[in-house]
Amino acid sequence: MKRIIDISISSGLLLILLPLLLLISMINILLNKGKILFVQDRTGYKGRVFKIIKFKTMNDNANEKGELLTDGERLTIFGRFLRSSSLDELPTLWNILVGHMSLVGPRPLLVKYLDRYSDNQLRRLEVKPGLTGWAQINGRNSISWEKKFEYDVWYVDNRSLKLDFIIIFKTIGQVITGKGISHKNHSTMEEFMGTNK
Repeated sequence: MKRIIDISISSGLLLILLPLLLLISMINILLNKGKILFVQDRTGYKGRVFKIIKFKTMNDNANEKGELLTDGERLTIFGRFLRSSSLDELPTLWNILVGHMSLVGPRPLLVKYLDRYSDNQLRRLEVKPGLTGWAQINGRNSISWEKKFEYDVWYVDNRSLKLDFIIIFKTIGQVITGKGISHKNHSTMEEFMGTNK
C-alpha cells in the first residue's frame, strides 16, 4: 500500500506541477549557466547507492586552487528561495516514482557518512529514505545529527500509514512557515563526522 501511495502521489504531482518545473528549469538555465539539476550519490535502503535529483541551488564558483567555495558563498539568491520554499526538492519526486525513495522516511544522506554511523544509527537504512520524515517535522536542520538519527530510528520502529499521513500534513505546515531550513551558524547543515562514543 505504501508503494502504491508513493507512485500515485509522485506521478500526480509531477503532472500537476509540470508548468512550475519548467519555469524553475528556465530560470536556472539563465542563472546557472545552463545547469538545471543537482545530481548526487546518496545512500538508500539497505545501504544501496542511488542518484538523488534536485534543482540546482548553488553555483560552481571555486577559489584560486580550484576548490569549491563554501555552501554559503555558492548559494544563489534564487537558490535560497528554492530552499526556503522546498521547491528545490520537486525533482526528487522522480526518485520516489522509480522506487529509490518513498514520500516518508529518513532523509537520504551522503555516501561518505555510511561508515560514520553507530550500529543503532545504521538502522535508519532499514527503510527507504524519504522526501520528508519524522526528523523533518521535529526540527529539520535546526537539531543535532544525533537527534535526527534518534528520530529516524524511532520512525523505523513505529512506522505506519497513519504516521506517514501525519508527517505529510505536518510537513506542509513546515514548508509554509520555513522552519528549520538551516543549522545554527551554517547555511544548510554542518557535516556529520560521527557520534562520539
